[in-house]
Amino acid sequence: MKRKKVTIEEAKKSGGSKYRDMVQKGLEEYERMPDEKKHQIQVYYGYGKGKTTALMGLAMRALGAGKKVAIVQFDKGYDGVHEHYGERHVIRKLKEIGYNIDMYITGCERMNEDGTFRFKNADVDFDEAKRALSITHELIVNGEQNLLLLDEVLAASAYHLIEEKDVLDIIDLFNKNRRFEMVMTGHKLFDGLEERVGLITEMRKVKHYFDEGIQAREGIEF
Repeated sequence: MKRKKVTIEEAKKSGGSKYRDMVQKGLEEYERMPDEKKHQIQVYYGYGKGKTTALMGLAMRALGAGKKVAIVQFDKGYDGVHEHYGERHVIRKLKEIGYNIDMYITGCERMNEDGTFRFKNADVDFDEAKRALSITHELIVNGEQNLLLLDEVLAASAYHLIEEKDVLDIIDLFNKNRRFEMVMTGHKLFDGLEERVGLITEMRKVKHYFDEGIQAREGIEF
């Protein structure tokens, strides 16, 4: 079937006022919403690739809209020399040139000198997890951010660096101070979490090249 050629001017005429009016009505209704509806908790979880990637995409979108972003990374520390996460270079540069973004890195280096990964938790890992919780509480109560991103907070719970109750306490504190959007990531949900948040997206592995022997690549996975 031969497609009829349409100019951009003709295409513009196809846009009616109905959609525009619907969007405007939605914006007006949003402004009238109570804070518990206006500011939500989002969760991205699962064993598939993309949780932190989604988080960073939200950060970029918020910054592009002129909003202030705060990121707390649980158990993603480093030794001050070997940076394992490429996005942190960009976040630091964005901060330098005036974008309103703050990043709080917690955790200890888990890469050993021989390239292996340290899985076992040491006492200092628990201390760092407590520090992450303290930073999170302070931001919820006194922070000026429009978007608070808690990277791997659910992983910290799943691997027993913090308790499930600590996550629920974060939500309770947020509910008393609803003035921004909050996002959590990690591998697992736990009982009682689903009914406390507004959005849950599961990152489920359907297929992954890691199973074919392709290891994590700089600039793609980290």
